[in-house]
Amino acid sequence: MQSKGFGRLGLIGMLALLGACGSSSRPGSSGAAPGRDTPVVVSIPVPPPAPRTGPRAPEQLARQIAQLRQDFGGKVGIAVRAVDAGWTVEAGGHQLLPQQSVSKLWVAITLLSLRDAGKARLDDPIVVRPEDITLFHQPVAMLVKGDGYHTTVGGLLTRALTQSDNTANDRLLTYVGGPPAVRAMIAAKRLGDIHFGPGERLLQSRTAGLTWQPSYAQGNNFEIARARLTPEARAAALDAYVGDPPDGAAPVAIADALARLARGELLSETSTRILLDTMGASLTGRARLRAALPPGWSIAHKTGTGQDLGARNAGFNDVGLLTAPDGRRYALAVMIGDTRRPMHDRQLLIQAVASAVAGYAAGGGGSAN
Repeated sequence: MQSKGFGRLGLIGMLALLGACGSSSRPGSSGAAPGRDTPVVVSIPVPPPAPRTGPRAPEQLARQIAQLRQDFGGKVGIAVRAVDAGWTVEAGGHQLLPQQSVSKLWVAITLLSLRDAGKARLDDPIVVRPEDITLFHQPVAMLVKGDGYHTTVGGLLTRALTQSDNTANDRLLTYVGGPPAVRAMIAAKRLGDIHFGPGERLLQSRTAGLTWQPSYAQGNNFEIARARLTPEARAAALDAYVGDPPDGAAPVAIADALARLARGELLSETSTRILLDTMGASLTGRARLRAALPPGWSIAHKTGTGQDLGARNAGFNDVGLLTAPDGRRYALAVMIGDTRRPMHDRQLLIQAVASAVAGYAAGGGGSAN
């Protein structure tokens, strides 16, 4: 861009004026002929480059999101990214908050990245053995009998994402190379401020204030051991987890990762469709983002729920891709990291964020205000 009042002709005239000063300098010469005046060097100021500005976020939606977070209180982060328009609205979206089962997404992307590289197949056979059983929600554990449950990698992926099955996910985690492989994927794809924990067993036992033992995977042994801890020990462990969650992630980073996934920047076209279709079939979180969507909208999402200690909860999330009837897409991450609000209130907050985005879209929000 040329500066005001100084166009191409002005620059040519200035160069001619400099030439008339008699400069005949060459590399290695003194620069002035004998008996002639030393040439005058004129410095031409270069205007600074115009600042780059991204798409402006819709102000009304930004105010709504900020107000929702303020009214709820506690440790909350919200991020909304318009996949196609490119703007982002966030409130508390840069803090690291517990992901819990939201982190199953990164295992899935690691697996599908291996598929794209020809190093894994979804129809590969895989066995879930008794020693693979983990904790909490794990419907597949009921199928583990004798020498184990024989299935496919794709079957476990479906269970991990649609049912949030912990054992299915941890078995896939072993298949892809463990936590280091997932962390390497996050770094390679530059997903930003997203951490990946040590796996379900170690994560949940540390959060409770326990040291993992294989016997905890049997029956309700984990719950019994946890109940024997003093309230002070459990509170201290939960404080440590919330203060520096090993599975922590910034909502803005998750929303951006989902937007990049939707645009086909993370996986092949086929793998992208497999992942989004599987997330779209999720059976969890019916009272979270999904509950607030008007007719005609679709959602592909992943929930996450952490442990409770009395009225306190550490990790209540829903992240996903919302698609309006006209095809516009919005990546959302709503994460409640630490709160004493009852579950119904947490669900209503997540629903309110989805409602705000749907309302913005219904109001003709195809472009920024």
